[in-house]
Amino acid sequence: MSKSFRDLLAYKKAFELALDIHKISLKFPKEETYSLTDQIRRSSRSVCANIGEAYRKRRYPKHFISKLTDSDAENTETQVWLDFALSLKYIDKEQYDLFIEKSEEIGKLINFMINNPDKFS
Repeated sequence: MSKSFRDLLAYKKAFELALDIHKISLKFPKEETYSLTDQIRRSSRSVCANIGEAYRKRRYPKHFISKLTDSDAENTETQVWLDFALSLKYIDKEQYDLFIEKSEEIGKLINFMINNPDKFS
């Protein structure tokens, strides 16, 4: 069992993706600062935060699962913002595909945790 939420593969991959998104979003237009840029940064970081919170609630399977479903929802929200970033040509198709692939992998890891809470308690 993990000693810390930071040891969880889902957390590590989500944290890495959030950093990648932050770096790429630095190039978004100024007028997007309080909309797309803020939203995509917030949702991608929230994936990590909810995994951390879920880990602290792992003794209570329903709470653990609830926080993980929040994390999964934030991961999906991040994908929506990536859709907008691609459509608005703020990122190219190659960056988009890479980020979506990473996000899908994170989603699978989160869903494994949701479906197997006993492995984390």
